[in-house]
Amino acid sequence: MANHVSSLKRVRQTLTKTAANRANKSKLRGTLRTLREAIAAGNTADLMKVYSTTASLLDKSVQKGVLHKNTASRYKSRLNARVKAAVLAKKAA
Repeated sequence: MANHVSSLKRVRQTLTKTAANRANKSKLRGTLRTLREAIAAGNTADLMKVYSTTASLLDKSVQKGVLHKNTASRYKSRLNARVKAAVLAKKAA
């Protein structure tokens, strides 16, 4: 355990920030899972709403420093392609 006052403060700050980052990552993973399940289910009416929520959360994760901006952009691009393919497949059927 740290002995200096500044080290003790740093430990407290690290615990707080770790908890916030863990919560943000968990929320992001849950939203991504929800979108993937919606794609698998093929419910196009709900799909665009879920994608919008997920894209918004990806952008917020970048602002909070949870994800790199290019990583979020890559996620959005790939998810959008999957959503688009699911919608087109539903229309074709």
